[in-house]
Amino acid sequence: MLRIGICDDSAEARFVLRAALERILENRKIQGQIFEFSAGENLLCWFDHHMGELELIFLDMELHQLDGLETARRLRAMDAGLQLVFVTGYPEHVFEGYSVGALGYLLKPPKQEQLEDVLERAQAVLYRNLERAYICHNGDTHYRIPISGILYFASDRRQVRCVTEGRSYSFYSKLDTVAQEVGQSFIRVHQRYLVRAGAVDRIESGEVILCNGERLPVSRSCQQSALLALARAELERF
Repeated sequence: MLRIGICDDSAEARFVLRAALERILENRKIQGQIFEFSAGENLLCWFDHHMGELELIFLDMELHQLDGLETARRLRAMDAGLQLVFVTGYPEHVFEGYSVGALGYLLKPPKQEQLEDVLERAQAVLYRNLERAYICHNGDTHYRIPISGILYFASDRRQVRCVTEGRSYSFYSKLDTVAQEVGQSFIRVHQRYLVRAGAVDRIESGEVILCNGERLPVSRSCQQSALLALARAELERF
């Protein structure tokens, strides 16, 4: 599933780009979902509540009020792994977006072969980044959560919460399954909690204290293995 955002204040430009993308996705038998935004402010507000739900965004450079470049900077600060493509009607703007690491720059109206190339490269980057992100889903909604931003996983029966600095993501799974998927960079400190080693500040008085000050219980059965795992993780940093 490739989830794409289009941000342009021109409804006609959004329609043309969406139609072209849908044709390519259909021809290549790629499952895709496309979201439209008419302003950078609208996109940022939506994205703040839906981080991890888009892989690729096409941004008009000449957006009103908040322009495409500033919108891109704010998006990049929220999600470093998000792929951005600038679309502009003015050739002189093409080189303005290098500071945010854009995947590509297209002149309006974008040609089909250019869009095909962008989608191919977007998929290639997405596959390369799978090891640096945790992928989960709740119903029809898929989340791509950067591993480095995860604080911990918490389980409650069949539901697991992935907790980051800015948001929690809920999905159905078992904590044992999640532990196998994320590997040794995460430590089991309790039957209900799986913590990223890099997010731990210290362990004291039967609790693990995270870098954001949050405290989680450490069970007696997990205490020794958790201490050893944290010591090993600390040594591996040097």
